[in-house]
Amino acid sequence: MSLNGRRNGQVLERVRLWLRWLEPGLGVKRWIALMAGGIFLLSIGVVLIVNFKLPEMLARAEIGAIEMVYIVTGHAISPIVIGVVLFLVGTGIIVYGMRETVGAIVGVFLPRGDPRLVEMILTGLSTLLRGLKKVSTNLTAVVTVFDDGGSSGRLRREQGVLPPGDIRNCLVALAEAEPLLTRLFTHRFKGGELDGHSFGNLFIASMSQVTGDLETALKECSKVLAIRGRVLPTTLRDVTLCAEMSDGTVVEGESSITRAGKTIRRVFLKPDRVPPLRDALEAIAEADLVILGPGSLYTSVVPNLLVYGVVKALRRSHALKVYVCNVMTQHGETRGFRASDHARVLLQQGGRGLFDYVLVNTRRPRNQELLARYAREGGEPVEPDIDAIRALGVRPVAEDVISEEELVRHDPRKIATVLLQLLATVSPEAPRAASPL
Repeated sequence: MSLNGRRNGQVLERVRLWLRWLEPGLGVKRWIALMAGGIFLLSIGVVLIVNFKLPEMLARAEIGAIEMVYIVTGHAISPIVIGVVLFLVGTGIIVYGMRETVGAIVGVFLPRGDPRLVEMILTGLSTLLRGLKKVSTNLTAVVTVFDDGGSSGRLRREQGVLPPGDIRNCLVALAEAEPLLTRLFTHRFKGGELDGHSFGNLFIASMSQVTGDLETALKECSKVLAIRGRVLPTTLRDVTLCAEMSDGTVVEGESSITRAGKTIRRVFLKPDRVPPLRDALEAIAEADLVILGPGSLYTSVVPNLLVYGVVKALRRSHALKVYVCNVMTQHGETRGFRASDHARVLLQQGGRGLFDYVLVNTRRPRNQELLARYAREGGEPVEPDIDAIRALGVRPVAEDVISEEELVRHDPRKIATVLLQLLATVSPEAPRAASPL
């Protein structure tokens, strides 16, 4: 390649990088537009103050806005006074726009004053993603593809595609697209052959067949929804999640495990040695913060650890690793479990070094109607037994992180704040050695 060709390529690359600031979701374009308006007002103010002639286009007009003010006020306000007002207003708008622009950039790259770029690796409920996407676009959600119930299960059996349900939830949670498009992805058909199917599931399944694999399909779906970050499946293999119960029986299928209503001894995959998605392992290796959970313990969080290489990658990671414990127990999985019981199950699966902290909720829900509804379904608040967690060799983080709107679940804003504050307390110069295998 010639020298001029290389220079042109470098210039184009720089232009491309600058244009990325105009991508949806960064929250910068609006403030740039506001500053442009402020500059316009300031310029007119300067023109009036120094008594310059207005541009010819304005001079030809029969009457301008400024002359109108001058006449309406009975000549009480001179053009110079109007100019001073416009100058001050324009200056204020520019300063405000600059502050918000810097805040938007800092919110993406340096949340809570932390000097490092933050990448979040997440499994579990999409509510966590909704909180974290407000402060960073460098998010990677790693989710399981073992669901065999509902719309996802039907698509898996009838079309031979990996179940898209959990992936769809994360895509929607990270979406910055128009609200109507987001609603479209969560819409469920009623009646006919499509009864119960989610449009988002059908779209992802169709895209998988068109592109040839789920990984490529997710990249294209991410563009459609303009998501902040990435969503990756743990593996691209068709796998069945199985559980061995305390009575020795074995149940196959994610949906069947919970319905069995028995005490789970362990869960495993069939086949058992499933290769991981390489991008998922690379994301773990490059992350500053790794978050496990929240989500169904045995059918959502643990299954990710069963994919070959994931536990090894987590234990080798130098990131700050946090397990976000569920706030309510789940019938058929964790009935009677305390917070330490949740953490113990994960440590038994992955060993020491799997995570450093356990985030637990300390506020008991006050909505008695909600508590009664959960009780009828075999659920209750998870007890935050702090001392028992500490005895496991990990550090508890006890905070009020719940919301009681419609369901008792994590509050996206609260949990994002706590996690970023926790990350900010860890010095970037303090090395966290990988645990031995």
